[in-house]
Amino acid sequence: MITVEREKTEAIIEAILFALGASVTIDKLAEVLELDKKEVKELLADMKSRYEKDDRGIELVELENSVQLGTKSEAYEYLQKIVKNSQRYALTDTVLETLSIVAYKQPVTRGEIERIRGVSCDHAINKLLEYDLIEEVGRLDAPGRPLLFGTTEQFLRSFGVRSIGDLPSMSSELIEDFKEQAEEEANLKVDV
Repeated sequence: MITVEREKTEAIIEAILFALGASVTIDKLAEVLELDKKEVKELLADMKSRYEKDDRGIELVELENSVQLGTKSEAYEYLQKIVKNSQRYALTDTVLETLSIVAYKQPVTRGEIERIRGVSCDHAINKLLEYDLIEEVGRLDAPGRPLLFGTTEQFLRSFGVRSIGDLPSMSSELIEDFKEQAEEEANLKVDV
């Protein structure tokens, strides 16, 4: 049985997450609610369980040490009918390869990405920044202080993972495939 106090606290969490529309750290929720993190995590776990059990159109999405309300994937086709210009990413092989390098090697510089791919990656990085799948996370303490890139929470949401640690391990064959594709791409550009 849920107590009235607990119901009110869950309603406050739900209101915060709904109103912001973005993720909120568990630490921030604990601070605002004047509860400890363990209590907030228990409340969130109960809320998540009820959303799943009641077969609701929303779900509690966990991202690293943050949470947010989101729509269930089953509702996406209906949302698309309402939202005429829903944001769809055009992730070409080049952009996906660049994104996978950032995801697995982060934080990583543009130069490191280009060394791995063997070709320029300016366009791919710009697209990934535009789609909010990667972000600048600092600068390398080296000559020229190159920018470091890492993935965003939008990346986690888009690919349905809770944290970078949940990504599948990258096989050496896959790495070799990336290198071969990059070499082919470089050769095509040279031939043109």
